[in-house]
Amino acid sequence: MAERALRGTRLGATSYENDRNTDLAPRQEVAFDCPKGHRFSVPFAAEAEVPSKWECRVCGAIALTVTGDQPTTAKAKPPRSHWDMLMERRTMADLEEVLAERLAIIRGQRDGEVEPADDSAARRSA
Repeated sequence: MAERALRGTRLGATSYENDRNTDLAPRQEVAFDCPKGHRFSVPFAAEAEVPSKWECRVCGAIALTVTGDQPTTAKAKPPRSHWDMLMERRTMADLEEVLAERLAIIRGQRDGEVEPADDSAARRSA
C-alpha cells in the first residue's frame, strides 16, 4: 500500500507542507529601471543591503534602482611595479653598491681574470 501512495510523485521535488501558522521574514520590494525602458521589482529581506544595480529580467542589461542611487566605485590601489617593490627593500646607495659589484665581476669575466664564482649566498644575505 505504501508503494501506491508514492506513485506519481517525485520525492523531494514538491513539499506537501502548507504556510499556515508561519510568519515570513519582513520584506521590502525594490524597483529597478532598465536603460531599455523595462521596470521590475525584486523582493529583499528588510534588513538586507540593497544593491544599486541588478540584471534586467527581460533583456539582461544592468538596471539601476528607481531612486537613482549610482553604485559607489571603490578606490583601487595603483599597481606596484617591480621598481616600487625594490625601492621598499633597498636604498639607492645599496643598489649602486650591488651594481658596482656585479659590473666588476662581469668585466673580470670578459678579461678572463676572474672565474665565475657562486655568489648566491652573498646575494641572499643582502
